[in-house]
Amino acid sequence: MENTTIASASEESELTKQDMPTALDLPMVDPLPPETQKYFDICVEKLGMVPNVLRAYAFDIDKLNAFTSMYNDLMLADSGLSKLEREMIAVVVSSINKCFYCLVAHGAAVRQLSGDPRLGEMLVMNYRVAKLDARQRAMLDFAAKMTTASTTIEEPDRQLLRDAGFSDRDIWDIANVTGFFNMTNRVASATAMVPNPEYHAQFR
Repeated sequence: MENTTIASASEESELTKQDMPTALDLPMVDPLPPETQKYFDICVEKLGMVPNVLRAYAFDIDKLNAFTSMYNDLMLADSGLSKLEREMIAVVVSSINKCFYCLVAHGAAVRQLSGDPRLGEMLVMNYRVAKLDARQRAMLDFAAKMTTASTTIEEPDRQLLRDAGFSDRDIWDIANVTGFFNMTNRVASATAMVPNPEYHAQFR
C-alpha cells in the first residue's frame, strides 16, 4: 500500500512537470491578480488556450506585463507593416534560430492570417522558396541578414527596403520585430519552452 502511494505521488509529480511551460521550476503566481486572470480568460476565449509563453512569464507579474506590453506594441499596434508581415518576420527569424516554440506558434499565425497553409510551411523551412512579392522578399532578406550578421548591415541594405516601398518608420518596425524575436527565440530555446499542442493542428 505504501509503494502504491509513493508511485502515485511520483506520477503526479511527473504530470506536473509535463504541464510546465518550460524546464525551469518557476510556477505561476497563484492566485493570479484579477487583471492577469482577465487577460488569460480572454486568451482562452479567443485562442482556446493560454499561450505557454505567457504562462512561463507569469511567475513574476511585472515581467509578464513588460513582455506583453512590448509584444502587443510590436505585433498588434498600428504600423506600416501588416500583422501578417510581422508574423512572417517572426517565423523567418525563428527558422534561422531553429526555435521550436516560436516556429510552432507563429507558423500557426501565418497560416491563419494568410489563409495559406503552404506559406506557413515554406517560411518555416526556407522563405526563399515561397512566392513572395518584392516588398515581402526585401523585408525578409533584411530580417534574415539582421539575424545572422547584424553588424554587416549598411545604408545600401536600408535603401533596398526604401526602394521596395518601406518608409523609415517601417524600417524601424522591421528592425524591432526582428530584434524582439531574436531575443524571445533564445529565451525559449534556453528554457526548453514547450508550444501548446493546439498550435500544431490549427489552420491547416
